Amino acid sequence: MKLGVCYYPEHWPEALWADDASRMAALGISWVRIGEFSWSRIEPEPGQFDWNWLDLAVETLAAAGLKIVMCTPTATPPKWLVEAHPDMLALDASGRPRGFGSRRHYCFSSEAYRVECARITEAVAARYGRHPAVGAWQTDNEFGCHDTTLSYSPNAARGFRTWLAQRYQSVEALNRAWGAVFWSQEYRDFDEVEPPNLTVTEANPSHRLDYNRFASEAVASFNRLQVAIIRRLSPGRDITHNFMGFYTEFDHFALARDLDLASWDSYPLGFLEQFWFSSEEKLRYLRQGHPDISAFHHDLYRGVGRGRWWVMEQQPGPVNWARYNPAPLPGMVRSWTWEAFAHGAEVVCYFRWRQVPFAQEQMHAGLNRPDNVLDQGGLEAGEVAVELAEFGELAPCHRARVALVFSYEADWQFSVQPHAEGFRWLQLAFDMYAALRRLGLDVDIVAPDADFTGYGLVIAPSLPIVETATLAALEASGAVVLFGPRTGSRTRDGHIPQNLPPGPLQARLPVRVSRVESLRPGAGPEVEHSGRTFAGRLWREVLDTDLAPLATFSDGGVAWTSCESWHYLATWPEASLLDLVIARVALEAHLPIEALEEGVRMRRRGDVQFAFNFAPDCRHTPAPAGVRFLIGGPELPPAGLAAWRVASP
Repeated sequence: MKLGVCYYPEHWPEALWADDASRMAALGISWVRIGEFSWSRIEPEPGQFDWNWLDLAVETLAAAGLKIVMCTPTATPPKWLVEAHPDMLALDASGRPRGFGSRRHYCFSSEAYRVECARITEAVAARYGRHPAVGAWQTDNEFGCHDTTLSYSPNAARGFRTWLAQRYQSVEALNRAWGAVFWSQEYRDFDEVEPPNLTVTEANPSHRLDYNRFASEAVASFNRLQVAIIRRLSPGRDITHNFMGFYTEFDHFALARDLDLASWDSYPLGFLEQFWFSSEEKLRYLRQGHPDISAFHHDLYRGVGRGRWWVMEQQPGPVNWARYNPAPLPGMVRSWTWEAFAHGAEVVCYFRWRQVPFAQEQMHAGLNRPDNVLDQGGLEAGEVAVELAEFGELAPCHRARVALVFSYEADWQFSVQPHAEGFRWLQLAFDMYAALRRLGLDVDIVAPDADFTGYGLVIAPSLPIVETATLAALEASGAVVLFGPRTGSRTRDGHIPQNLPPGPLQARLPVRVSRVESLRPGAGPEVEHSGRTFAGRLWREVLDTDLAPLATFSDGGVAWTSCESWHYLATWPEASLLDLVIARVALEAHLPIEALEEGVRMRRRGDVQFAFNFAPDCRHTPAPAGVRFLIGGPELPPAGLAAWRVASP
């Protein structure tokens, strides 16, 4: 468990570097990330490299005993490169170029840009790949940020046609898969196919789904290009990429197969403000972040990284990019850091060392203020460093008893045809995760092709496309399984199954969806359970089944049913009903549950149990009487945390 920081020596006078490095080390920093936006300084003119400044920065950091995460600078190609290859720019869905002037101004499908990326990666890796202070690498920066995964450029169109030809082999097979006879959309040749933008009305949904698949694979191959060069020139160093929060436009599990570990950029307050949370939640958790935002991503990226993961950027104070940008409650930076370690992080790296007084991010806090005085986040980072030294090492996270199946393709399917405004797969998955956490359960977030052996409970928020292998793995696990609505509603080509949804799931769970409807907020559907009336959200399915209902709609239709420990939901339950559903399946799986006070969350790592308070008022620590606390005590103040030892798992 180490601390790190993001540093930009190119932003500061060289006279500051040595003092910065020594202050980092004194604060308890071990890792420093550099270089991800520095292409114009490394190569100010085509083919003319200036290594002097970066050599000095590396040596200065190394002399202070700091380890370096070196980055490839490909997220910010310089102006001269755009001038030389103007077709490297992505085009948005309206056909407009994503131009120079900020960052991420490139198309993943541009062969010319890939050649340039390979060249700069080779140059940086050849120079620093075997430097003893360079202990890890980061490829690029935040793939897809600012809606840049999907490009509709001529390069992307050519790449898509090649991808389709390899996938379908014949245009006749493509036409069948897409149902292209509809609206007379049949193609005579792959060269006739265009990206699915600029259509008069809705594009063919199978066309759009395949374009998501193609774009996702383009990101993965772009990353793989850099990884291969780094592995050759910098053997023995870990390679990562810093993923983002609530971002699903490419398959992170697939991309991370080429990495040694996953990392992500954690901005709890910014994410709370920018995403779907209610006004009440945004006000209540204004300075703490929603209790499940960070944990959700910690568990996701632990799964993406096959057990190894970092926080590459941790919010240290107000950010600059959300609609509103409050300061964290005093103590929250410390709490967020410990929460990451509780979920298994190897390193928590703060963004950034010092607030920059110019350009786009001058309103974004750092560990230090622009006048080089340690800010609140820096003080709390130093506090964590002291606590880590006293705490010692922790065992790796144990395998949880609960798995949540996370499918990027499911999110694409919902996005292509949501059928209800606001029906987001990602939000449904988050709601189910939060319900598990409110019961004090640890969760592993896994891919649909995971091995489910050893899990007592598996939650599949929705799997529109159900693979035979997934069903077989679930069956072999013996776990209690809960499927959410719209599971099995599409074939791999994006069609409604011939035997109706839930398609292949019917062999194990005899229900058939004969009709679906989406309903505006406030229109129901109402759900009856245990003599109480609850609300469903947005969606209602009509189930034909002889199975007994566990909950019904107000007209008597089946809203929730089960067969031999496999459960199916025909709606998206409101939080209070979802809590009852999750509690029922957890108890069926013989899992110990504990209804936590509002705002309190727990996570166990090895033989240490952690508790965190995200509420704006005091809470009680959910610890047995008489335990010896390693951190904190029986009371959890706002932004407070506690830790105590429990029996080994």
